Amino acid sequence: MKVKVLCRNPDEYLRETKRDIHKVPRNYDPSLHPFEAAREYTRALNAVKLERVFAKPFIGSLDGHKDSVSCLSKHPLKLSMLLSGAFDGEIKVWNLSQRVCERSFLAHDGIVRGIAFSSDGESFLSIGDDKTIKTWKAESSITGEQEDPINTIVSKTVLTGLSHHRKDPVFATCGEVCQIWEETRNEPVRTLKWGVDSLHDVKFNPIQTNLLVACASDRSTILYDTRESGPLRKVVMKLRNNKISWNPMEAFVFTCASEDYNLYTFDTRKLKSPVNVHMDHVGAVVDVDYAPTGKEFVSGGYDKSIRIFDVAKGHSRDVYHTKRMQRLTCVGWSLDDKYILCGSDEMNIRIWKSRASEKLGVLKPREKAALNYSAALKDKFASHPQVRKIARKRHVPKHIYNAQAELRTVREKVKRKESNRRAHSKPGAVPFVSERSRHVVREDE
Repeated sequence: MKVKVLCRNPDEYLRETKRDIHKVPRNYDPSLHPFEAAREYTRALNAVKLERVFAKPFIGSLDGHKDSVSCLSKHPLKLSMLLSGAFDGEIKVWNLSQRVCERSFLAHDGIVRGIAFSSDGESFLSIGDDKTIKTWKAESSITGEQEDPINTIVSKTVLTGLSHHRKDPVFATCGEVCQIWEETRNEPVRTLKWGVDSLHDVKFNPIQTNLLVACASDRSTILYDTRESGPLRKVVMKLRNNKISWNPMEAFVFTCASEDYNLYTFDTRKLKSPVNVHMDHVGAVVDVDYAPTGKEFVSGGYDKSIRIFDVAKGHSRDVYHTKRMQRLTCVGWSLDDKYILCGSDEMNIRIWKSRASEKLGVLKPREKAALNYSAALKDKFASHPQVRKIARKRHVPKHIYNAQAELRTVREKVKRKESNRRAHSKPGAVPFVSERSRHVVREDE
């Protein structure tokens, strides 16, 4: 039988005399440096500090609207073209690369409720409080001439939301009911309803293009299929959802912006409880939009801040705010994954970097290598307390800071009350309810 024993040779760690220097264990592998971990940790700490030093996300603003911005729309093929609608019925066409307004015209009487480009980008649709759906040319032929719509449809019902099909000349509107339209016809092809007072947002799925989802005033989120005669399913929340955005990379995932300060990511295959609950806003979340990578999304809130979330995480990785920015009305993520756009109450459209410390422009090979090395070090030491603390630290306005502390107190109070009730009740009398299923009332089919 072979017996293994610990062997400690005194020659390796004991000094021959008191005056002799201490013996240090050495690794004789030439590829490993004895201070490699310490050096890399210092470099990671410096890299995460420099990331915060260079975090200057704000790029510029587009001003010119005479009333609050109500909606934004990105061109499906051109990165530089942006549409914006305002509360006074005006629509502006912007050139983002030069930050100038190319066209401006009064489109509706009242608020512009929605704008959407057609699938080929040659024209765009707009809806307003005047119950009209208007089609406009994306490019104006003569500058200065009176802008006239290509086509005008007068709807029988109030319109509050608009979404265009990604490939076909089909679009959907919502209001009192959800209606499917064809661009060549002035009557809706199909009307879908499920006994609710009104719908305030509708979105076509960019991948599974027959699916669309809508938010209703009865706090429900309804899933439709254009191939079916009626709605498929709906999930009822405790508070209503304001906006919805589909994940452009996963056909069955969508995220809702809710009135209860949270965002909920759902899987259409299992609507009973959300996949994830995204917290951190301290006001109603007004709008949400996904990055083209499908890994992140941006949200704008009534608390005058923009937050960027990772799809798999419950807390935001970054928060953007300025002193002059008021309550957000709409947000968008550019199709090149580099910029974030937002419209707010004080008539401005702001442009931000999607990664606050990213250097814009062409990178030299040595710069690129240094940035990649820094990113690898930050990932390696991400769980270290000092690195994590510096990476997560954000300065927020005083009203947000105080509201966060108040919400934290409320959540702790609810948890403490539940645990006390559970401790002083019969086993199983007070069931444990997770944070994900706490906000869902029921699922109907």
